[in-house]
Amino acid sequence: MAKQPVLTPQADDFPRWYQDVVAKAEMADNGPVRGTMVIRPYGYSIWEQMQAEVDRRIKRAGAKNAYFPLFIPEQYLKREAEHVEGFSPELAVVTVAGGKELEEPVVVRPTSETVIGEFMAKWTQSYRDLPLLLNQWANVVRWELRPRVFLRTSEFLWQEGHTAHVDEADARAYAVRILHEVYESFMRDVLAIPVVVGRKTAKERFAGATNTMTTEAMMGDGKALQMGTSHELGQNFAKAFDIQYLDAEGTQQHAWTTSWGVSTRMVGGLIMCHGDDSGLRIPPVLAPVQVVVMAVRDDDAVIDRCRALADELTDAGVRVELDVRVETSMGRRATDWELKGVPVRLELGPRDLAENVVTLVRRIGGGKEPVSLDGIAATVGSALDAAQAALLAEATERRDSRTVDVTTIAEAAAAAATGWARIPWADLGVEGEAELAKESVTVRCLVMPDGSLPDGDAADGALAIVARSY
Repeated sequence: MAKQPVLTPQADDFPRWYQDVVAKAEMADNGPVRGTMVIRPYGYSIWEQMQAEVDRRIKRAGAKNAYFPLFIPEQYLKREAEHVEGFSPELAVVTVAGGKELEEPVVVRPTSETVIGEFMAKWTQSYRDLPLLLNQWANVVRWELRPRVFLRTSEFLWQEGHTAHVDEADARAYAVRILHEVYESFMRDVLAIPVVVGRKTAKERFAGATNTMTTEAMMGDGKALQMGTSHELGQNFAKAFDIQYLDAEGTQQHAWTTSWGVSTRMVGGLIMCHGDDSGLRIPPVLAPVQVVVMAVRDDDAVIDRCRALADELTDAGVRVELDVRVETSMGRRATDWELKGVPVRLELGPRDLAENVVTLVRRIGGGKEPVSLDGIAATVGSALDAAQAALLAEATERRDSRTVDVTTIAEAAAAAATGWARIPWADLGVEGEAELAKESVTVRCLVMPDGSLPDGDAADGALAIVARSY
């Protein structure tokens, strides 16, 4: 009987492949309430690495972390009409607590613009208090009708930044800074995902925003995934929540606000952008385990050398896992580490030890080779650097080769069956966007030909990136 594959091949059923990877790489399980998820330790370790890298960039941009309540008075959302209308279908509302019906329902936060706006108003009196740059790491609830682990769940983890500024130009500059210096930088340099940075159309804009900017990534099946967004909120929330300050001339002014966020959706994006038929492939900069040191045989000298090798690499700054589970077959252990996407395996047996070498196995790019144990930290460092570069190059080539330039709505829809289309916004427009939506094809973002952000919804020369999406 032929051996059954560990995973459904991507070419046969990409969604099933994704579910297989999430389960068999021990990333997550479905929670007991429909639409929720349990993130398993290995999946959570990847999220922790993401958090650390994003948080470092956010703090470098000047924002400080805070925490705001999970429960928000329903009346807060109602103050900004477009905001509550945009979120109304997704809200979870608490009407009973402590065995009694509440006098006023409370909403489980879908996002925190409203509650943070209330406290921004309290904390802002003078222009000297601005800019007020806040961020929180939290969970949010948006009741999801078609859940998929990591990609769309009723509860998910994220960071949400909220800022207030003295004028529109300062708010805009900061929202753009977050987009590029935090999100685009992280996704390119850590996740090895070459995102397209653009402006959302009015139809796709965040509820209550005056401008939404986005980072869009192509997945392995050619569909798009929105990885993170940064929003200019104008003075909409400042007026709704009375966020005012005295300017240098003593005149009362409304502030200008922004919000921006990324979530555990990025874990799903990581899987679908880089994974292959053997499982995950994790970029070394992100990988919670960059190298696994494996003892091939139950041999005391081999196991001792593996421990010393793991310590040597750890001292060199490499994130290492030691695998001396010699009671389990080498083939089974190797398959498990391939599933988890660990970039490099170092396999050591008695013969290797006698020859002062170790077998280096590359998860990204494939291949194995004996390398000297002398100078192993430098050898491993080079292998990790090569793997990081290879993933980014591969994802870039896929995105570029599967993005085609078109001039008609029909051509755009056809191209979206296998990848992305790029069409002049002047040739598509709002009516064309509505036509594509009937076929479940959306305008992911607008970009200028040189890759810069359009200045306004209908900027001359802007191109629309069109795709099916998750």
